[in-house]
Amino acid sequence: MTNLAIRKDTGRAADQQAGQKEDERVYASLAHLVRMAHQASGFSFLPRQPLHSLLAGRHAAKVRGRGLNFEEIRAYLPGDDIRSIDWKVTARTREPHIRVYTEERERPAYLVVDQRLAMFFGSRVRMKSLVAAETAALGAWRILSMGDRAGAVVFNDTEITEVRPHRSRQNVMRILQAVVDKNHALKADLEVESDPAMFIQALEHVRRRVGHDALIAVISDFDGLDEQGREILLELRQHNDVICILIHDPSAIELPASNDYVITDGELQVELKLADKRVRRRIHEAAKGRIAGVMDTLHEISIPVLPLNTVEDVAKQVLHLLGYAPGNPRGGIRRG
Repeated sequence: MTNLAIRKDTGRAADQQAGQKEDERVYASLAHLVRMAHQASGFSFLPRQPLHSLLAGRHAAKVRGRGLNFEEIRAYLPGDDIRSIDWKVTARTREPHIRVYTEERERPAYLVVDQRLAMFFGSRVRMKSLVAAETAALGAWRILSMGDRAGAVVFNDTEITEVRPHRSRQNVMRILQAVVDKNHALKADLEVESDPAMFIQALEHVRRRVGHDALIAVISDFDGLDEQGREILLELRQHNDVICILIHDPSAIELPASNDYVITDGELQVELKLADKRVRRRIHEAAKGRIAGVMDTLHEISIPVLPLNTVEDVAKQVLHLLGYAPGNPRGGIRRG
């Protein structure tokens, strides 16, 4: 993508959101998600990864970079690779024949983006829902720049929006707009409850749409991951390359200072006496246990997990987790 195209898209996004002054730590700006195209380099989601990447050593993945499509069987010609000989046809015709393949291009990629009310939480710098939006933007731009088709399934607590995969800047803009629409609909006083079951419905939607040899990146806090979700992810992994990007707030691992906090969902509120060691221990064990449970479940079915927190810059986290080597102009990524 050219810088001129990015500037035009950013300008249009800014015009669309003129007059909107939401807190940039809470809500995703379409203009900001467009500008993230500048950061979408130096990493890859393909199975071939640098040594220190969390995606290195993936096994049993069905996608090996770009695949090969069978084109035809034709007579052997001098100089053809003998490894391509089709021995069954050769035996039947008594003349050497080879199988001809062409490189598969424009692999479809689906970004499954969680914008449920449970994601509308952040104890420090940003909301989990915002980090998910930024991660989706980074992934969409990178997928496009690598020549693949970017698509998305964006869901909240009541509906699922799908953007079918296409290789165009316009389609990436449609993805970003769908994410922003769901993101801006989040409010603490929404008259809906966070629905863990929507996570499973979103995975079911992907299973119905995706065939094989696709990249599927699930961006969520994985609230609602149960045995049914595990089975769906396992089935998707059999024929596709699946990556799970776990968005978490530091409070899931390290609680804030020992003070009393009031937490509200916009209607009800509860006071947490974090100065009480017993309260701190129970909250910490519950939160940490959920994260560990998600990690264990995904590791059991050999799906790699990229944990992203709400404090650090999203692009820097992704580059670090995928083995970015400082000072290396290629970002330490080997081409898949």
